[in-house]
Amino acid sequence: MFTIFEYKKSEELFLILIIGMKHISILVPKGEVALSCIEGSYTVFTKVNDFLVSSGKQPLFKVQLIGLTKEAEVYQRLFRVTPDLTINDAVKTDLIIIPAVNGDMLKVIETNKDFLPWLVNQYKSGAELASLCVGTFLLASTGLLEGKKCSTHWLSANDFRKMFPNVELLSEKIITDEQGIYTSGGANSFLNLILYLVEKFAGRDMALLCSKVFEIEIERETQSPFIIFGGQKDHDDEPIKKAQAFIETNFQEKITIDQLANMLALSRRNLERRFKKATSNTATEYMQRVKIEAAKMSLESSRENVNEVMMKVGYNDTKAFRNTFKKITGLSPAEYRNKYNRVPISSY
Repeated sequence: MFTIFEYKKSEELFLILIIGMKHISILVPKGEVALSCIEGSYTVFTKVNDFLVSSGKQPLFKVQLIGLTKEAEVYQRLFRVTPDLTINDAVKTDLIIIPAVNGDMLKVIETNKDFLPWLVNQYKSGAELASLCVGTFLLASTGLLEGKKCSTHWLSANDFRKMFPNVELLSEKIITDEQGIYTSGGANSFLNLILYLVEKFAGRDMALLCSKVFEIEIERETQSPFIIFGGQKDHDDEPIKKAQAFIETNFQEKITIDQLANMLALSRRNLERRFKKATSNTATEYMQRVKIEAAKMSLESSRENVNEVMMKVGYNDTKAFRNTFKKITGLSPAEYRNKYNRVPISSY
């Protein structure tokens, strides 16, 4: 004879197995967490159920919060999030959402290390995994991202590459999809990944409806326009730091790799190897990024046209400037000005 609790659990299992509901587990990590990732994911998936029921269809998702214990986690000293289940409960899930975790990532990972074997076991049992923003650090700690592509917040890209050198980070991407493992770019771009998952599980029409109701721009592919290039100085190679400072001070001039090598008394090959190791960019890429960052600032704040900005940052080839600008930002110089300058003006 079933108790009420046992009956409820058997009913949920029936809905999941027979009707085809997708079980979604949203992690409730310990420590500092971006609460919006938990609340936003929960809201979108449950709202899909509401839309389906209102049109006479069965709900599609069973969404539950999963913690290390059932004790409520208090975030930002104000908000309590109480898990429905723990990792020790016999739950078979289809999709696990890993929210953004904040703070010292080594401490964050240590605090939440008991999640890691559970995530691995669930993935091996057929569950898919989705990390939001810097939740990628927790996901990467499982080892499941080794040899795969992923994204994270662009601000954390350098730290991620140092911690996980065997993972291919695509810091400009909003979404990556690799063998049932999904990652998103920074901050509110996690909603684009949630929308992507809604489309995968509930179809294009439902994704478009959610896009309109929640006002999420559908099919965003890049976070490049938001990236602020500050140079990677968190290394101990002093000659390379000197080269970086020289580039940043003289970016308007034509600087060659041989010029940098001679200045530092290094061979060209040695300079290029050390520059790439220290900054995750080649010297040429670094020069391009410094120039384009200066161009972005001018396009955001000045009344100079695109040609004037191009000359100001040391380009004299219009095609080369446009191609490099778009490669780095995802937008043409004119599109960037129109998007971010308070008083857009004609480029030509």
